Amino acid sequence: MTPIEYAIEIEGLSKRYRLGQSGHKQLLSDVLRAITKRHLGKKEAQAESIWALRDVTLKVRSGEVLGIIGRNGSGKSTLLKVLSRITKATSGKMCINGRVAALLEVGTGFHEELTGRENIFLNGAILGMTRREMIEKIDGIIAFAGVEKFVDTPIKRYSSGMRLRLGFAIAAHLEPAILMVDEVLAVGDAGFQRKCLKAMDDMQSRGKTVLFVSHNLSAIDNLCSRVIWINNGRIEKDGPPDEVIRAYMSSFAAADKQTYDFRTLDRKGNGDARFTHMEFMTRSGAPKDTIFSGDSLIVRLHYKVQEKITQPHFGFKIYTETGDFLTEVSTWGTGFDVGELSPGSGHIDLAIDFLNLMPGHFLVSLWVEGIGPVWYDVLEHCASFDVEASNYYNSGRGIESRFGLIFLPGFWSRDATGTIPRAVVSSPENG
Repeated sequence: MTPIEYAIEIEGLSKRYRLGQSGHKQLLSDVLRAITKRHLGKKEAQAESIWALRDVTLKVRSGEVLGIIGRNGSGKSTLLKVLSRITKATSGKMCINGRVAALLEVGTGFHEELTGRENIFLNGAILGMTRREMIEKIDGIIAFAGVEKFVDTPIKRYSSGMRLRLGFAIAAHLEPAILMVDEVLAVGDAGFQRKCLKAMDDMQSRGKTVLFVSHNLSAIDNLCSRVIWINNGRIEKDGPPDEVIRAYMSSFAAADKQTYDFRTLDRKGNGDARFTHMEFMTRSGAPKDTIFSGDSLIVRLHYKVQEKITQPHFGFKIYTETGDFLTEVSTWGTGFDVGELSPGSGHIDLAIDFLNLMPGHFLVSLWVEGIGPVWYDVLEHCASFDVEASNYYNSGRGIESRFGLIFLPGFWSRDATGTIPRAVVSSPENG
């Protein structure tokens, strides 16, 4: 039997959504829409539709691991939904060779009233597995998901993390020819993410095809043999991971270098609280235009609240210019009680005593959440900043990017006895 060269072939694929349309045929809404079009004219009528995908042409070889990256709302998830036949394309051609398993949203494909065990058999039946095959695999699925104690409990009582683990375990163990995984892996803990990445790598080694959507660009770079960048529903770039990721990250730098105004950016969250802009400042409150290795600084996050919220948590993340996650500081992690936020505008300050980054270009992501969790606002790679070389040791030799990513202040002594003296250095000017 001749091996199939391409697992996926699509040509001119497009998907249009009508704003405010539920997808069901409703006579009243159709009549009202027709009247609106007649009175408002063609320009207003056209504004009712958005193109989530536009003229996408792509071939994915069998056994290839394809990474898909792009900003929120760019069309990544829509592409997977069309390929997995969850939603129908508006136009274009599509050929899928092989059984598809897709993990696109937490809980997709689960029946709320059935137990975890019953849902495993249900998903297997949907994918065409025999009962004998399911019995052979069910112990491995349960162990991978880590839900042994709850496998006979109805899914409606599962947490989002438990649903995610079980969903991925089912998708990975039912031997699909093509596995499609969306950003839902971000919900799992670090240990589970490593298991998932290893499982996808194992699938690739067995000749399976994997489509992987993620904001974790380090995982994309390590796992994928090829990456596409989707922007406004179109393929912006297609090629080796390092080239596509670098081009994608450069687009953030170009967009955000002039200002840290967030009001028009794409984001996730329900909008009850939203970031409006960000400032870097000295401790005296003056604008900080240049940041040096070893500096102290204030990051001021301005926000606007629509509805009163209680006990929110704010988070600040730093990434390298290639998307590697470096660190996160949050009000929850530091034990800072934000209290209650009333409707209106305000700001919260993050004081950094010592910026231990080497010179380079870095990206910032922000989030604010409530109890649940309920995500009020999530901004991925919303701003960029540069760290400059400093003369922290007063040696005239500088702290340079070739020394790594993290600035670890070190002080040397020789033949010291008793208490080792700390070298006397001059700290950089921090304002």
